[in-house]
Amino acid sequence: MRVYISVDMEGVAGVVHESQTDPTDPACAAEYARFRRLMTAEANAAVEGAVAAGATRVVVNDSHWFMRNLLAEELHQAAELVAGDPKPRSMVQGIDEQEPSGFDAALFIGYHARAGTRHAILDHTYADRIYEVRLNGKPVGELGINAAFAGVHGVPVALVSGDSALASEAKDLLGGGVSTVVVKHAVGRHAARSVAPALACGMIRDEVTRTLKRKHAPFVLQPPIALEVDARSVAPALACGMIRDEVTRTLKRKHAPFVLPPPIALEVDFAQTIHADMAELCPGATRMGGRTVAFSHVDYREVFRVWRVLLNLSGVV
Repeated sequence: MRVYISVDMEGVAGVVHESQTDPTDPACAAEYARFRRLMTAEANAAVEGAVAAGATRVVVNDSHWFMRNLLAEELHQAAELVAGDPKPRSMVQGIDEQEPSGFDAALFIGYHARAGTRHAILDHTYADRIYEVRLNGKPVGELGINAAFAGVHGVPVALVSGDSALASEAKDLLGGGVSTVVVKHAVGRHAARSVAPALACGMIRDEVTRTLKRKHAPFVLQPPIALEVDARSVAPALACGMIRDEVTRTLKRKHAPFVLPPPIALEVDFAQTIHADMAELCPGATRMGGRTVAFSHVDYREVFRVWRVLLNLSGVV
């Protein structure tokens, strides 16, 4: 049996903040050094579980940030390490390998939920600038993007580990057959209740062994699979002429003010869940979803005042 392991960092037990996962900021160096060791320990636990299940080859792909996080000197000797960036296949580099004979199963360790997921540690999809990714109309995160690539090459994702939100995402996307190891339960984007790292490693090791003794089906998308990008603009000089002429025509007519009928419902979708975590602290506001906070009132002046409060609270992160 040949096993492929993709290891991220945000889903590792104990991780709750970027300062623990950021390899670039000198101010985070001490915290990052601690948590890359915990990341390595969870990777080793997965390797141990695979070996116990009878794996004859195990490849571990470092899949976080610049992909130079796993401590090579501490990695289980049964594993081959794929590290460094850029890699053409990024978090699933090498999973398409057909020689000597490809892989029978993939494990996604330390993964996190997709961007916009409520109560999920460090939710994002590859980069913070990505608001949402959809495959055949269904929102997906790194889990789905990577599982689909594995599926194209006939490799099923047998197990994922991370927080409870990631586990729910995996079950929804991949079905009940995928095994999930929940090492923490988020209460916000930067806060969670986590098991001890040593216990997390034991959970991962044991579940990997159990999981690899079962058959799993690869995640395969139905074609056609389409990406659409629409970007259009007129020349600045033309835009100025259009504005000037339309203003002249418009001001020769009567216009009615824009008045909303009460009650007036305000809903705000924030870029990140951490923004919504703060905005929902506004009295009278209601958290409607991962990114969404709502407020309702009969007087739009009050709605506008709350809009200003939500906007400013969301900036306190």
